[in-house]
Order: sequence, then C-alpha cells, then structure tokens
Amino acid sequence: MCRMKISLLSMFTLCLISAQAARFEIINRCSYTVWPAAIPKGGGRKLNSGQTWSLDIPAGTSSGRIWGRTGCNFDGSGRGGCQTGDCGGALSCTLSGKPPTTLAEFTLNGGNNQDYYDLSVIDGFNIAMQIAPTSNGCNKVRTCRQRSCPDAYQYPSDDTKTVSCPGGTNYRVTFCP
Repeated sequence: MCRMKISLLSMFTLCLISAQAARFEIINRCSYTVWPAAIPKGGGRKLNSGQTWSLDIPAGTSSGRIWGRTGCNFDGSGRGGCQTGDCGGALSCTLSGKPPTTLAEFTLNGGNNQDYYDLSVIDGFNIAMQIAPTSNGCNKVRTCRQRSCPDAYQYPSDDTKTVSCPGGTNYRVTFCP
C-alpha cells in the first residue's frame, strides 16, 4: 500500500512538472538558412527556409534565450563558426551568441506561476524575429522586423517590454515573420 502511494505521488508530481513545461516551435520563414541556437537547453541546429525545430523546455528555466545565427559553416564534428550570433565556434551552443543578435528571452514558470518573455536588440539586430504564445489563451505577441522595433528592449534599463502568460504556455519563435 505504501509503495502504491509513493508511486501515485511520483506520477502526480511528474504530471505537474510536465504540465508546466513549454514547447518552443522555431520556424525559419527567411529566404536563407538560419542556424537557431537556444540556451540553457537546446543547443543549436541548421534550419533551411521553411523548416521547423521543436524544443521542450522544462518548467523553472530562467534566463533562457533563442537567437538566429547567419553565415554559418560547421564540419562533421559540429565545429566551425557563424558571421552573426556565433557561440564559440560550436554548432550546439552552451553560451550566448556574439553580437549582433536579435534575442527571444524567457523565464518559464517564474513568479506567480507565470512565464515571462521578451525580444531584445540590446546586443544588436541580425534577423527579424517574432515570439508568440500558442496555448492557454494567451495572445501577447512580440515582433521585431528592424533594429528600432518598439516591441524589443533597446537598452538595459528599458523595463516595459517583458510580457507574461500562464505557466505551461507553448510558444512559436519565427525568423523573418
């Protein structure tokens, strides 16, 4: 009986944790190849025009970032480099990209069981980008098509651009929306 209670409690906890995780669908609508990267979970990959990459990001992830890299060339071992957004010459990033980079930034299941997200061009602008929620009835879209876009952070103390959705919301990040 005790073993069954522990098993049920474990399953319940797992369901709560996975219910708060978020799926990020990353889409390349640019006419050229983009090499998106994501930290702290996700790494990076090549997306030709029209391709999609889905990432499941655990609840509780803070200071997450997704950005696009351009002009990349990698060998079979994942070593190489990019003209914009390079992360130490690695295909699978473990650190932020070198400016200029248009960034989608997020914290999942932060304070008050909310996800917080924004776009930033503080580190420069390299690719038009949009981040949009796709679930939980949330509709707070942020779009940046040029360096001076009003939806993105322009400088560090610009504190009015972050928006929130209920924890467990899924998102779509689109390059060249």
